[in-house]
Amino acid sequence: MTAHLRIFSYLPNPRVWKATIAARFCGVDVEVRGASGKELRDWLWDYDARPLAPGERESLSSLARTGRVGLTGAQLFKTEAFLEAQPFGNVPAAFGAEGKIGIFESNSIMRAVARLGAAAFPLYGRDAYEASRIDSFLDVSLIFARDSQIYLLALSDGTVDAAIHARAKAAFAIYASGLEQALSPRRDALVGDDITLADICFAAELALFMNEHARAEQLNARGLDKILHAGVRNEYPRMFAHFDRLVEHQHFRPDLKSYVEKLLSKAAA
Repeated sequence: MTAHLRIFSYLPNPRVWKATIAARFCGVDVEVRGASGKELRDWLWDYDARPLAPGERESLSSLARTGRVGLTGAQLFKTEAFLEAQPFGNVPAAFGAEGKIGIFESNSIMRAVARLGAAAFPLYGRDAYEASRIDSFLDVSLIFARDSQIYLLALSDGTVDAAIHARAKAAFAIYASGLEQALSPRRDALVGDDITLADICFAAELALFMNEHARAEQLNARGLDKILHAGVRNEYPRMFAHFDRLVEHQHFRPDLKSYVEKLLSKAAA
């Protein structure tokens, strides 16, 4: 049976999990293909993505492209069909059945899952107003995600500086403050009375941002403090309590639980 949606990405990737978490709520069949970021240099980027066979780097040299965000400068092998479906050439890259239609950006991939499974669970809200409020949270998340990605990549490649740190810190404060307000008085979901795409996106983005815990040495070397410092939960108690509930939820847990626990163990260390 062909999956409703196929996703190709580096793994593990919390932004891919937006779609897989949504799929569990909606009963949508999502297939995920991929490997670590370093290993994707030796993959054919396509709807039928796969590791390159020995010698294929030479025979497929016409497909070579220079990587940008996250794989800057790497030689990547992308088919013309991949680039037609994915005009920005990035991952995660999703495809409809048979790869005829490409869907890009993790929030849009997640939305596709919700639309495919709308009859099973209203992840995209129960009316136009709820859907638009959900979109509001998703749009705000993109602003935070932009600065968090720049920050995490700079931590990863050793180029983080005070300016990048300051932008990420400000972006997190704006995002977390808004979520804290949205959850007050105590609520179990950001929109309406049930979990929606807004909650799924929030959980995935915060889980990804927690990779800061694995880069404490880089911060210390530059005299910078962690944004997710020891007291941050006291500053945004409702937001972190909501995150904790979501991580333990049956549809979030398979993707997020071990990932979050691993990063928290690094914070404790």
